[in-house]
Amino acid sequence: MLKTIQRFLTIVLLVIGLLFLGYQAFLYSLVREKLPTATTVAGVDVGGMSREEAANAIRAAYMAPITLHHLEEQVEINPGDVGFNVDVEAMLDQAEAAKGEQPFLEGFVEYLLKRSFEQTNIRLIAGHDQAALRMQLENVASFLDKPATAPQLLLGAGASYQPGETGYVTDVEASLPAAEMALYQVDPADRQVDLVIEMQDAVELNMDVLKTQLNRVMENDGAGLLSSVFIMDLDSGEELGINATEPVSGLSILKIAIFVETYRVLDGPPNEYVEELFYETAVQSSNFAANLLLHEIAGEANTYLGAELLTESMHRLGLVNTFLAIPYDANEVATRPSTYATPANSAANLIFEPDTARQTTAEDIGTLLSMIYHCANGGGALLAVYPGEITPDECQAIIDLMILNDEGNLIRFGVPEDARVSHKHGWDEVTHGDAGIVFSPGADFVLVEYLHYPDGDFLLHDFSFPILRQFAQLTYNYFNFEEPYTENVEDRAIREAEARAALAAAEAEAAAEEAADAEVAEDGAVEEVDDTAVTPTPTPTP
Repeated sequence: MLKTIQRFLTIVLLVIGLLFLGYQAFLYSLVREKLPTATTVAGVDVGGMSREEAANAIRAAYMAPITLHHLEEQVEINPGDVGFNVDVEAMLDQAEAAKGEQPFLEGFVEYLLKRSFEQTNIRLIAGHDQAALRMQLENVASFLDKPATAPQLLLGAGASYQPGETGYVTDVEASLPAAEMALYQVDPADRQVDLVIEMQDAVELNMDVLKTQLNRVMENDGAGLLSSVFIMDLDSGEELGINATEPVSGLSILKIAIFVETYRVLDGPPNEYVEELFYETAVQSSNFAANLLLHEIAGEANTYLGAELLTESMHRLGLVNTFLAIPYDANEVATRPSTYATPANSAANLIFEPDTARQTTAEDIGTLLSMIYHCANGGGALLAVYPGEITPDECQAIIDLMILNDEGNLIRFGVPEDARVSHKHGWDEVTHGDAGIVFSPGADFVLVEYLHYPDGDFLLHDFSFPILRQFAQLTYNYFNFEEPYTENVEDRAIREAEARAALAAAEAEAAAEEAADAEVAEDGAVEEVDDTAVTPTPTPTP
């Protein structure tokens, strides 16, 4: 009886087991179309998933954003935005091909045991657009970087120099490999990218900083104008140029060359007559007096010869773009050149419209001023080219002469009132300029500045002068950044104009009172005629 029961139970268990196996076989047959257990595609466990489910899981893993860490900031980048694409279909084809080679029985056993005897790992097939990824990194850098800054002048009321600040910038090229690698990682922890950040020290003050500030003035205030600027540190010889080799009209600024050449031809100190010509040319910017100095240069009453000799002398000094073909207020004559071809005006696409009779460049004039300065200190090209013909005392006399020029207040109004400025201004209808040596606590420097109104009829002083004064203030403060000149340059101009008007009115009133007193005192006396000889206006002699 017991054996019968045992046999019955065995049969029952066998039947139940067979039914279980049959049921499991039925279930396995339903999932056989799904991917085998322990199948990974591109690192994503897709075992037991249908093709569609596996595709969604793979895309979810790899199309999730990568995170860029920029110091304390985080930015997510969408892989699709950098051209990242995963070839899901090709990878699943490989996975299904591996599944198709497995016998039913082996697969059924693995299904029952919930484990695979053999792992199936399909490698990632994907790609991205490196240029697009680099652009994304550059965009992030442009928003989050804080580059070190250079000192800069804050113009306006209470102007002062703002010191440079330290900063940080993203090294995009160094960060690119890590960002690329993150795109191909499945673990979210590995899709984090620490961008390579470089810390920067504050930029030291340099000529490039000054050049940027001068250009900024033109962008803000100089619409429609062109500038030509030359600056030289007379201590170090460092130079800055903005269109400095472009030919410009000589204007009255070219009279600096007349001073040099006149002193060179003099055999001794100038007499009272020449001293007066110097003064009228430098301070009153008299063309009449300048032409008479050309007579001194020529050694005869011939302004055209004087202009020719002046031009030859400038060229011997290396100032090959400087010439005076026709004297001031004179006409072209057939026996003399009316212009000169120079390296500057022979170039293509000239941006200025220089006077063909009198030309120079900001660089030439600035170099000439530096020669005068160094000559006064016992060295430089003037003494080297003309030994014994010009002396340090004569160069100092030229500097002192131009310091007397309190007209054409362009450079002068951009520097402190107690700063000595040896300068010569000049302008015509469309070009305004000033050129001089500024003696300052920080350094002595040359500044030559021109503004030109291309294709214009008339350049208004109210438009050009404020810009030229700002140029001077920026340059002065570059060389004296620890003690900058902070007065608003236009307030300075208004203040000095009012002071001059008040002085002129007072002098006129005093003169009127003196005349009235004299008239009363003489009571009908015959007015004494001044028999001082009047020098006739010279006629330029060809």
